[in-house]
Amino acid sequence: MSRKIIVIGAVGGGATTASQLRKLDDKAEIILLERTSYLSYGACGMPYYLGEVIKDREDLFAYTPERLQAKKNIDVRMMHEAIKIDRKKKSIHIRECASNREYIERYDVLVIATGASPFIPDIEGFNHIPSFTLRTVGDMDRLKNYLRTEKPSTAAIIGGGFIGVEMAENLTHLGIKTNIVERSNHVLSVIDEETALIIQHHLLDKGVSLYLGNGLHQITSASKIQLDNGETIETDFILLSAGIKPNNKLAREAGLTVGESGGISVNEFMQTGDPSIYAVGDVVESIDLIDGSPKQVPLAWPAHRQSYIIAKHITCDPVPFKGMLGSAIAKVFDLTIASTGLGEKDLTARGKKYKTVTHKGKSHAGYYPDSKEVYVRVHFCPDTGKIFGGNVVGGEGVDKQIDVLSTAIFGGLTVKQLQEIETCYAPPYSSPKGLLNMIGYKAEKMMNL
Repeated sequence: MSRKIIVIGAVGGGATTASQLRKLDDKAEIILLERTSYLSYGACGMPYYLGEVIKDREDLFAYTPERLQAKKNIDVRMMHEAIKIDRKKKSIHIRECASNREYIERYDVLVIATGASPFIPDIEGFNHIPSFTLRTVGDMDRLKNYLRTEKPSTAAIIGGGFIGVEMAENLTHLGIKTNIVERSNHVLSVIDEETALIIQHHLLDKGVSLYLGNGLHQITSASKIQLDNGETIETDFILLSAGIKPNNKLAREAGLTVGESGGISVNEFMQTGDPSIYAVGDVVESIDLIDGSPKQVPLAWPAHRQSYIIAKHITCDPVPFKGMLGSAIAKVFDLTIASTGLGEKDLTARGKKYKTVTHKGKSHAGYYPDSKEVYVRVHFCPDTGKIFGGNVVGGEGVDKQIDVLSTAIFGGLTVKQLQEIETCYAPPYSSPKGLLNMIGYKAEKMMNL
């Protein structure tokens, strides 16, 4: 007898889970619920569509509901919202948004992929000034329409994280004078300050104004906001990019455990405390690969990997999820910045004993034209050589360096063993001793041998 599997949420994690399940089980009844009218879209591409780098909106969509249903034999129900989980009866109360009709669907296995929502500061006055978030296609369309029709000249981005700095670049390309307001003392607060400062100076060189160690205090008029320190900014609109919070209401009301981060607690197979219910993506609190501590990472790679883990476990071929490094990268005008693993703030907060090795070099042989400077920063245990994490920033090849570092951490290499990684060399691409080779040679001298 085939099982009925219901997936709640049809963006990255949910749609991928349903697709993976169909690959592994051609008999199961799979129902995919989505409360909006948008399915499986590339949220990470939205800043570039707004900045007119990506011209065609439809390029952001991997599947239409009709195509997914026809190709994968998945029952795709758009504009259907799960409003209650009854764990005892193994059923879901569902509301059909168009008609407001409610009905009940039973399940054998349930996957929660409800994602996350933007954090909105508890401040009055957002109705007085055009204010936007950038999380969903609907958010993107509203902002795109505003940019096209109102043609604003100034913007205030509240939050200087990855989305904030990407949007600063794209709005600047549109000719909009852009301001970033960030509570931390530097942009990209998850990155080490020394690395982030390089991006910070670059943003200033490109004409972006920065208000650091500051937050949005109040909206004083239709074109003016006041910061915590009393400064005011004239702006045509606000883009809120101050973080996210997991959409855990459905899980909490069903009695499932939620972690300190707000993400749903799961085991190594992405199961919640109820073995019939799994969770995936931005709504999940999983574990850190470095030390096993709870970690909530709203990024695409973990969601896609977790989808595979769930599908394998449901189809009785279990593969454990080993944890996340939180590898992330962003293009910021002419530079790229990336990180993986634990940074200085996390290491200090967790009481880890560590040292930091840095190296500045060229992206490829200096005598070959157009080489760019690259700065690499790696944290490691001085006693064992265990690599905790690192940052890279530069004009070229940053993704290569951070991907190799991430692979080294996952493979359990020590910082000294970075010397031994045999990277390919030709003058247009690298140097005889790669940047991470140099990190390994330098770190050896810093270890407690």
